[in-house]
Amino acid sequence: MRLRNIIAVAGAAAALASGPAMAQISDDVVKIGVIADMTGPYADIGGMGVVRAVELAVKDFGGTVLGKPIEVVSANYLSKVDIAASKAREWYDVDKVDLIIESSDSAAALAMLKIATEKKKPIVFAGSVSAMLTGKECTPFGIQWTYNTYALAAGTAGSLDRQGGDSWYFITADYAFGHSMQNDATTVIEKSGGKVLGSTVAPLGTADFSSFLIQAQASKAKVVGLANAGKDLQNAIQQAAEFGLTKNQTLAALLFYDSDIKGLGLQAAQGLQFTTAFYWDRTPETREFAKRFFEVQKAMPNQNQTAAYSATMHYLKAIAATRTDASEPVLKWMRDTPINDVFAKDGHIRVDGQMVHDMFLAEVKKPSESTGTWDMVRIKSTIPGNEAYKPLAASDCPLAKGS
Repeated sequence: MRLRNIIAVAGAAAALASGPAMAQISDDVVKIGVIADMTGPYADIGGMGVVRAVELAVKDFGGTVLGKPIEVVSANYLSKVDIAASKAREWYDVDKVDLIIESSDSAAALAMLKIATEKKKPIVFAGSVSAMLTGKECTPFGIQWTYNTYALAAGTAGSLDRQGGDSWYFITADYAFGHSMQNDATTVIEKSGGKVLGSTVAPLGTADFSSFLIQAQASKAKVVGLANAGKDLQNAIQQAAEFGLTKNQTLAALLFYDSDIKGLGLQAAQGLQFTTAFYWDRTPETREFAKRFFEVQKAMPNQNQTAAYSATMHYLKAIAATRTDASEPVLKWMRDTPINDVFAKDGHIRVDGQMVHDMFLAEVKKPSESTGTWDMVRIKSTIPGNEAYKPLAASDCPLAKGS
């Protein structure tokens, strides 16, 4: 009888040790690495704001998970692909980082994705826009949280087409990002029965857009689409206002941020329409979050920063639910569990790694309509996630085959 009791106790102890009740946290710490451009052209849309968003999520979560501390490390990749790649490898190999969250350019993101896949560690894209990340370069370890070129192009082009903007002229940055944006927008426009009346490409770093704007005006297109970003985009918008283009044509930016409006001023940016994944003043919940974020950043959160907050919270919830920081069970839980938070409602992560959620068509207010420094935008309409993102059946992600 005594032997039987000993065996029973030993069996129970073994089951407890190996069962799901035992938390398995590698190195007794959950470590999140945030890599972003802190000093270059993308500093305003990512930068320390992304780091502080992740830190705020950790604080809101309680600072620990399963009794273990959560640590945030960060790095400035200086807009250099080799620095981003070497830092990702160092973090995974030496510093034992469990998750990387990035706000970088697409080339750097693709390089980091390859390393994350090699190391079988998750990476979240909170800033990179390339649809390749969840397209032909997709892996089980990458998640694109904020947007992609298709969602931004489809959102703006599709919404403006429904408002009667059925003829377009593009001014396009002459590199991969610009061409991808124009191609995706053209697909949506032509599918809806609209027409692209013409386009011109502008080299990266163009200061004078006058010749391109004259061609856009002469086209008589209802919408002039700007498939560029950063300072080039701001120059094009500023000069379009000076040319009086917006008196007779709608100006549409395919990638646009609050910081662009700040750089331009409402006088120049007024009336411009664009697609965004988040706006701080949309609901009581977004306003409450924005107030707390402003206390640490002294600026309202943008879509990239709020996406980083959302992704961090979802990741930490996954660790708590699965009682491990092992990549495969955590990523499975993240894909299986809907996202409902300040960034997304009924969001979900597809097998290709795309987090599908609603997008919003926004319009920059006139100076006379603004009631304060950060009151710059009105939300015109909601674009349902299943309309904003390319259907999974049309994806060129190898993981999506047969889905």
